[in-house]
Amino acid sequence: MGLPFGPKARLILAHLNAEALRTGSPEIEVERSLTAFVRRLQDPTKRGKSGPNGYQIRAFKDQLARLSVAAIRMAMMANSHTVQINSQFVDVIELWLTKDENNRVLWRPTLHLNHRYFDSLQKHAVPLDERALAALSHSAMALDIYAWLAQRLHRIPHGKPQFITWVAIKGQFGVDHSRMDKFKTVFHTALSQVFRCYPKAKVEVDQGGLTLRNSQPQVSTRVSLVEKSGDR
Repeated sequence: MGLPFGPKARLILAHLNAEALRTGSPEIEVERSLTAFVRRLQDPTKRGKSGPNGYQIRAFKDQLARLSVAAIRMAMMANSHTVQINSQFVDVIELWLTKDENNRVLWRPTLHLNHRYFDSLQKHAVPLDERALAALSHSAMALDIYAWLAQRLHRIPHGKPQFITWVAIKGQFGVDHSRMDKFKTVFHTALSQVFRCYPKAKVEVDQGGLTLRNSQPQVSTRVSLVEKSGDR
């Protein structure tokens, strides 16, 4: 099975993170919650009359399957040595087979998140605005920039802005772009879209790179998720 890619994989990951935190459990019933999530992304104002079609749901399920079996390797420099972490996002996948009134077989998958990953979520997760995810759902780069700023800006000390060069930014977000000028054009477009969703973000752009300043988080960690009956 191929690697996860594109906006849908990022949206699914954001959804599974939110579900795990909302329920306080690493076990997630995917079928019902994912369909409701896709419907909300497509109709954030809840004014529409029709939900996602079969093709759209299958596209999300394909990326979910890729995420579920992906092995994640992360390496970093720590002082004078290198640390590599090997992990998987999902530990267990359960498939429940049931039949509906027309005798059709229904698949009801349940995912069990890796416990180390789930513990890290509980300690370090930063809430993301689902309306922003819906608005940026067309662009993988915009979703990456939004998630990056949401978790970083509020941790910058007051009065101590952080400067990031274009070379460093391209190394993080532009590996698919060989030319810096082309990357800057694409990045500027995505960043302007993020600013519309995160107006409190204090980011200055110049020829050398980006200057990040302490900003209020877009979603307060004190906000509680309240779900009405029938939302899922």
